[in-house]
Amino acid sequence: MSGPFLDPAEILVVAPNFKRRLSGVTSTIVQLVPLQARSLGIVAFGPGLPDTLPKLRLRDLPTLFRTPSGRPFRIWHARRNVEMLPGIVMRDVLRMPLRLVFTSASQREHTGYTRWLIAKMDAVIATSTRTSAYLKVPSTVVTHGIDQTRFRPPEDRMEARRALGLDPALRTVGCFGRIRHQKGTDLFVNAMIDLLPSRPGWQAVVAGRATEAHGAFLADLRARVDAAGLSERIRFVGEHTDIENWYRALDLFIAPQRWEGFGLTPLEAMSCGVPVVASDVGVFSDVVAAGTGAIVPADDLPAMIAESAAFMDDAARLEGAGLAAHEHALARFPLEREAAEIGAVYEALWTSEKSEGSNRIRR
Repeated sequence: MSGPFLDPAEILVVAPNFKRRLSGVTSTIVQLVPLQARSLGIVAFGPGLPDTLPKLRLRDLPTLFRTPSGRPFRIWHARRNVEMLPGIVMRDVLRMPLRLVFTSASQREHTGYTRWLIAKMDAVIATSTRTSAYLKVPSTVVTHGIDQTRFRPPEDRMEARRALGLDPALRTVGCFGRIRHQKGTDLFVNAMIDLLPSRPGWQAVVAGRATEAHGAFLADLRARVDAAGLSERIRFVGEHTDIENWYRALDLFIAPQRWEGFGLTPLEAMSCGVPVVASDVGVFSDVVAAGTGAIVPADDLPAMIAESAAFMDDAARLEGAGLAAHEHALARFPLEREAAEIGAVYEALWTSEKSEGSNRIRR
């Protein structure tokens, strides 16, 4: 099934995605655009997106030279450098009636080039207060939300495991995301090698993709698991577009990142009723509230092992934290809240007096 193609005159917002590989940014676009499209003429543009999303076709790009219906300009909402630059060219060189919004999730000092790009934006969104602190321009903080119709607890976790070919009788701990040193996948694997031999009622799942550059890293992890005799209980299952089904199979989620901009995986797990042990990076300490899991120092394997063991060895605590995690995610991180706050940024641009008759406004 192909997604709808809007009349170009009705397109008010373009959400470009210029990266084919699955990432947190891609996941955000995939979740947000369908919800935003219920009340806004928004389309995605670029490769690597589901066919069901409303999209801008390449052949329709020239129509962006015309002013949209009912608004003085369209909005180009970029989330990466590679998407900001084309927006600047279209607005400032080709003189298309566009205004540029950028969402930043990075929690580190930007390069000079990135600072230059960001300074050209008409509005900037930061995904957290920590992210905002690294920006040299004013920003609006909009934390991510989760599609809670997609990420929801299962009716039966044992059946969820059976459907995925996992041992349904074993409680399951998982670590999802790209497989690389920055993501701390080795910390998770080392923790499981330490914990599982004395806990026969548990198994572990690593879901995610290792790019060619990180192939040796993955091979080393597999070798460690094999040497520990745990290849049947620590499973590497690859990358999945239906990752919500894998969350539903879990009893505990580990987010072992050494560095992270925002990080959606703890929120996705919590929305599925799974407690989280997470490194103190990104916004994890803001997301994982008391009673929903635990925060450990980044790159601290002994702390990760200790907190994971505390949940694995206490069924009542594990169940209670899962229920609390789900309630917390429902209350604080609905996708509808994120969409509404982003919509308010768009509306502020459209209604700003400065945006009328000027090529660019600064925020």
